[in-house]
Formats: sequence, C-alpha cells, structure tokens
Amino acid sequence: MRRLAVLAIVAAFAAPAFAQDSYVQEGDKTVYSKKTVIDFSDVNIEGELTKPEGSYVKNRKKTRFRNLIEMRGDFRPELSRSVSKL
Repeated sequence: MRRLAVLAIVAAFAAPAFAQDSYVQEGDKTVYSKKTVIDFSDVNIEGELTKPEGSYVKNRKKTRFRNLIEMRGDFRPELSRSVSKL
C-alpha cells in the first residue's frame, strides 16, 4: 500500500510539462521627428581664426616623372629567333 501511495505521488508530480504559447514579440520602434531645430543664438564662441599661408599652395610646381616604359623601334632579332624555333 505504501508503494502504491509513493507511486501515485511520483506520478502526480511527473506530469508532462505544458509548453508555453508561442507568440511573436515585435522589437521596440524608434520614432524620429521630421525636423529638428537647434538654436545657437545664446552661444558665444571666442577664439582666433588662423589660415594657412597661400604662397605654397599657389606656387606649387608640377612634378614630372620619367617614363618607366622604354619604347623600342626594332623587334627583328626576336622575330627571327621565334621563326627559327618553329
């Protein structure tokens, strides 16, 4: 009898777990205003305006590079060697 009572209690607690209902949760939405107005009328900026000297920008020389490809005018030795290999 005691075994039957223990078995009944174990069976009661061993009932299958019920699954939770599935639902889709939407993400948080961020809403931006179409127009943002920033008022700088009360802002006072103090400082000194510095500009670069314009002489080195205006008088810059154009850099010239030498040609890295040599133009050849005569390919006859290579042509004669290629014919002799045939």
